[in-house]
Amino acid sequence: MTAAAAHLSARPARPRHLAGTGALLRLALRRDRVMIPAWVLALGVAVASMGSSFEALYDTAAKRVELAGSMNANGSMRALYGPVFSDSVGGLIAWRMAGFGAVLAAVMSLLIVVRHTREEEETGRQELLSAAMVGRRAPLTAALLAALLANAVLAVLIAAGLAKSGRPAAGSLALGLAIGCTGMLFAGLAAIAAQLTESARMAKGLTGAVLGLAFALRAAGDAATADATSPLTWISPIGWSENLRPYAGERWWVLLPFAAATALTVGAAYALTARRDIGMSFLPARPGPAAAPRSLSGPFGLAWRLQRTTLLGWTLGFLCAGGIFGGIAKGAADLVGDNRQTREIFERMGGQQGLTDAFLATMLGMLGMIAAIYAAGAVLRLRGEEIGERAEPVLAGAVGRIRWAAGHLSVAFAGTAVILASGGLALGLSYGVSVGDVGGHLGPVLAAALAQVPAVWTLTGLAVLVFGVLPKATTAVWAAVGGCLAIGWIGPSLKFPQWVMDLSPYGHLPKLPGAEATAAPFLWLLGLTAVFTAVGLAGFRRRDIG
Repeated sequence: MTAAAAHLSARPARPRHLAGTGALLRLALRRDRVMIPAWVLALGVAVASMGSSFEALYDTAAKRVELAGSMNANGSMRALYGPVFSDSVGGLIAWRMAGFGAVLAAVMSLLIVVRHTREEEETGRQELLSAAMVGRRAPLTAALLAALLANAVLAVLIAAGLAKSGRPAAGSLALGLAIGCTGMLFAGLAAIAAQLTESARMAKGLTGAVLGLAFALRAAGDAATADATSPLTWISPIGWSENLRPYAGERWWVLLPFAAATALTVGAAYALTARRDIGMSFLPARPGPAAAPRSLSGPFGLAWRLQRTTLLGWTLGFLCAGGIFGGIAKGAADLVGDNRQTREIFERMGGQQGLTDAFLATMLGMLGMIAAIYAAGAVLRLRGEEIGERAEPVLAGAVGRIRWAAGHLSVAFAGTAVILASGGLALGLSYGVSVGDVGGHLGPVLAAALAQVPAVWTLTGLAVLVFGVLPKATTAVWAAVGGCLAIGWIGPSLKFPQWVMDLSPYGHLPKLPGAEATAAPFLWLLGLTAVFTAVGLAGFRRRDIG
């Protein structure tokens, strides 16, 4: 052996931080073989097929010019959808889907990353894998690569679909990149959250809170300016996606902030993961008291202890959102002239009882649809406790299955009413102050917010049904929630058939405040909720744990 060879053989081998990345990536794609294609196809096809809907609704250039002018002249509509930068069909597609698509891509990405990082550690699977030839950074790398692949395919599908339907190739590519890049940025943020928090639920909640803040900043900025130049809009990554301006003189340089922010977040995630042990976090749980309080003596107290932080966060978020929406509701009636098309859009979304009431009804409906995300997560916490092997020790004692499940379900059902009441209260107060009539508007707006509860409870009952009967198909719950959100968000403006609108429980609710309401739809939804819940609990009582 030569001296050089001997020297090299004596040197310690460098740690293979990325060893096993390929195998973990294949495993992640195998586990997400349903979720990722469902997200990508649903969102990609929705964006790519929207051009035909706009061509049917606004078949002349004059109609499109009138629509763009009306939307840009109204701060409330800009807060909801953003400004219109071009009155072409492609420009209307970008106006309608740049922000909405970016939000959905962000949700998809955070679910992928958290599932294959913090959730793997929380369940103990990552420790088992790390005992083999798996590098320290391999799990995070595999999760980010899975998110990158999903967002890349989504961007290509959007760009190719729009280009094939006759839209300009540059604008189609810009819109695809705007949505895909937003998804990757939030994948990086989710990776950071997975290092900071001790549970997958907290990581998702923290990233979701950042996403909600980004949407609120974008809404406030667009409400203030008609050309998306507000500093609030530029602070938000969702604002970057619309400022890329597909089909309106694309600003390709806006991709630079996306690239820089993504690189920064991913680099921070790698730095953090190198400085902690598997299963640990930078924000660990505080040690509890030596003796448990009496409130933890039963399953209801335990469920409240586990879910109270999440409920508090959602409540504060709805308070902020309600305050913002109530403050801009006054501008709903400040339209340029007597524009028939704008009035029709308002009426399809919020009813025919007047523009301001229609806007309030639209905002409350959106809060109701978002509340279903909280409700589904609260119910599926049962599944998390089950697969995390924390439910079995509880059920081994004197606590029955139904009683244990009832503790979490009480938080899910009651918490839904609490967060909707908080959003309605803030919206009613903010709007009442802006028009100088708090007493006359607070009660109706609060009642309208609570009127969303039966629809949310129907989806909550559906989550119970899936948990009890098909526990391994919990992805279907998120698909149902996302489908209802998509129907309610884009269905009215694109005149979806009534049978499609009726697939969502929200489509059966009266447009409050202002519209006439009868008890029938509420009773039907509550009855359906009871059936779903009863069947789900019966199935849970009979199936095996785990």
